[in-house]
Amino acid sequence: MQRTDIAIAGAGIIGLATALELAAAGMRVVIFERGHAMRECSWAAAGMLAAEDPENPSSLHHLSELSRSLYPGFLANIERLSSRKVPVRTTQALQAAHALPPHIEPLSPQAIQSIAPGLQSNGLRCFLLEEQSFDPRNLTEALPQAAIAAGVTLHQQTAVTAVIPQSGSVKIQTTRGEWIAAHFINACGAWASDLAGVPVTPRKGQIFLVEHNGPEDLRIALRTPQVYLLPRGNRRIVIGATVEDAGYDKQINPAAIAALHNAAAEFWPTIRHAHIVETWAGLRPATPDSLPVIGPVTGIDAKSVANAAPESRQNANSWLAIGHFRNGILLAPGTARLLRQMIFAEPLSIDVGAFQANRFTTSLAQ
Repeated sequence: MQRTDIAIAGAGIIGLATALELAAAGMRVVIFERGHAMRECSWAAAGMLAAEDPENPSSLHHLSELSRSLYPGFLANIERLSSRKVPVRTTQALQAAHALPPHIEPLSPQAIQSIAPGLQSNGLRCFLLEEQSFDPRNLTEALPQAAIAAGVTLHQQTAVTAVIPQSGSVKIQTTRGEWIAAHFINACGAWASDLAGVPVTPRKGQIFLVEHNGPEDLRIALRTPQVYLLPRGNRRIVIGATVEDAGYDKQINPAAIAALHNAAAEFWPTIRHAHIVETWAGLRPATPDSLPVIGPVTGIDAKSVANAAPESRQNANSWLAIGHFRNGILLAPGTARLLRQMIFAEPLSIDVGAFQANRFTTSLAQ
């Protein structure tokens, strides 16, 4: 049986960012991925660091700001370790909303047209956000390579099948053998509930890439409550995304893609006749309140929690980093920093009360 300081289940951006953070702190880290690293929700994401998106829950604000502040160093470290660039694609977003946030000035019609000629606000108020985006596919190769270069051991096509608390450690059973770790972190995304009694379910998101021949090449992100348009350069634009309760189905529905395309064209008509280059779908990990779970495991298996002894509800060596829903890309560095602080008993950068697992304990016991 092999041993390590930290064992992580899930090699998406949350798991790999956490592995990098803990390896930098001197920990031996092993990460297990049931499929291929960075090939599920992280690969399918749009890549907007939408810390100030008015559609985000207010409880997410401080974590979003923390994570955004860590991003320059996070990307620089990945590029240094992997020797692969992760270029920033856009630095601003034109947000259209039903109401303006406090202390925000609306864009004038002239300013709107200078940004996206022909844009139709359709009764929404438009304003600018200083917000970066990048293509997550640039991370698909760079981040796993960076983790390996930092000393992280990555086991792909290796599923964690059971996590067994022990005195001062955790026994991890996988499809390729057993490990003992001082700490275990569940970062399994949409599959997290297989190993934790926390209600995380997949929310399917369909998304597509177009190439347009309009007179202007879009240079900033455009976003409404229903749709976003995200430039990738060379007149290519990502349009998304649906939010569907469809289980683990990732099939593309042409009608859903057409509806998204129509919503985008109603906002920016230039895009209506753009050629669709690629379509894909991802499975976002969602909790009932759309907030992540970051911190120690406070419950046991959902079927047993009601009758469990109090002492078995706590495991100081098992941690959760799950349920990031639509903001996994944005929240990865902040989540990693908080987990390191928790594991080392350091002062926390922000209040994490809204992200504790025990907020679901009552519903699990019923």
